[in-house]
Amino acid sequence: MHKIGLFFFILSVFYSCTTNEVYSDYKSFPGYWPREEVVQFNLSEIDTSTNYNIFLNIRNTNAFKFSNLFLIVKMNFPNGKVITDTLEYQMAKPDGTWLGIGSSIKENKLWYRENIRFFEEGVYTLQLEQAMRNKTSVEGVTILEGITDVGISIEASKKQ
Repeated sequence: MHKIGLFFFILSVFYSCTTNEVYSDYKSFPGYWPREEVVQFNLSEIDTSTNYNIFLNIRNTNAFKFSNLFLIVKMNFPNGKVITDTLEYQMAKPDGTWLGIGSSIKENKLWYRENIRFFEEGVYTLQLEQAMRNKTSVEGVTILEGITDVGISIEASKKQ
């Protein structure tokens, strides 16, 4: 019995030592994401000599009624430059099966930027807003049901 516990302890230590994650943060919602709610993450003390991968992390329940998720993401640089992207992510397979991990809440780790470097010193700001629309409406979805958490994670890239 002690050998199994020791094995899992060593495995967890090994796993924690191999992770490249340098930043992770989430904003929680009460089961829905209001259209006017812009989620903001302030990134300070980022090593300017390292390349990073940035991921958007979305947690959803079965109350999420869509197979895709549209986001507007803004990266604000310390010098005032802003890069804005409109992104689409697949959240379910064509048969309706959710992607991601988990049971009652699915977590999706979605690529945002790969192998980038933060050349400027100072605070970078990453802003996320939902940009969902119903097929029959020009207006955006004001209350995006089924979203419980929105986050980002940054990992040191293995490509330098």
